[in-house]
Amino acid sequence: MGATHSHSGGHDHAGQDHHHAHGHGGHSHAPASFGRAFAIGIVLNTVFVGIEAAYGFMAGSMALVADAGHNLSDVLALALAWIASVLAQRSPGGRFTYGYKSSTILAALANAALLLIAIGGIAYETVHRMSSPPKVEGWTMIVVAGIVIVINTFTALLFMRGSKHDLNVRGAFLHMAADALVSLGVVIAGVVILLTGANWVDPVTSLLIVIVIAWGTWGLLKDSVKLGLNAVPEGISVVAVREYLVTLPGVAAVHDLHIWPMSTTETAMTAHLMMPGGHPGDIFLREVAEELAHHHGIGHTTLQVEITRGCDTGC
Repeated sequence: MGATHSHSGGHDHAGQDHHHAHGHGGHSHAPASFGRAFAIGIVLNTVFVGIEAAYGFMAGSMALVADAGHNLSDVLALALAWIASVLAQRSPGGRFTYGYKSSTILAALANAALLLIAIGGIAYETVHRMSSPPKVEGWTMIVVAGIVIVINTFTALLFMRGSKHDLNVRGAFLHMAADALVSLGVVIAGVVILLTGANWVDPVTSLLIVIVIAWGTWGLLKDSVKLGLNAVPEGISVVAVREYLVTLPGVAAVHDLHIWPMSTTETAMTAHLMMPGGHPGDIFLREVAEELAHHHGIGHTTLQVEITRGCDTGC
């Protein structure tokens, strides 16, 4: 368990004593290691992008070509997310006193943008195909898209464990799951075309897929923007944290409470505790930091203790 440090501020204003506690919970602050998953996903998708595009042109299937393009966006997204996860583990230094943890938030935003671009490309191709559905080789669509489903489903499963707790990993997971869904639509369209000869089924299926992907992308984009604006992360209640701090023995009031994301997996908090009875000691500060880490998901806590003698302005 990390140590909690307490030290007095170098100044005394209006009779106040300032003390800070930096609490680090007993868990790892580095993002979960998904290096192997990123490597596997990037290699598999890179190899198959070229194969899928080539067979798409050979079979006259723009659906396969579009799917290959979507796969290419996945490769870029995985590379971006991997770079961010590596940067997040670098030690703070120089002007980057928090390190590069926030790069995971930027990667999540970029992944959402890439998904939107991919959706736009698929939607454009879908509308074009609706006006004049081309004749395609159904079996080629089924076989090639079927292999893509296996590859992307396998890769998505590698990221499933971390997708609930890390928005950066969630972005990678959504990319792979979305691409598997796109490929499934291609397989279904290929089967229906083989059975009925109705080529218009392909663009209609693609349109439905676009709607499903757009729904998931909106959630990722919304959460990424919130983190980028330093909003309190989902799952953490400001009200509950404030109530906990106010009920601590010796605390008369709490102000300047701020909770913000340092990365897609780590949260920081600062607060001023008005304690007229005096500084409670390092053990008290350490226990508060540990409680916030283990029960509220806040791993980096800074507390400033204020002794409110003669302070009428709220300090």
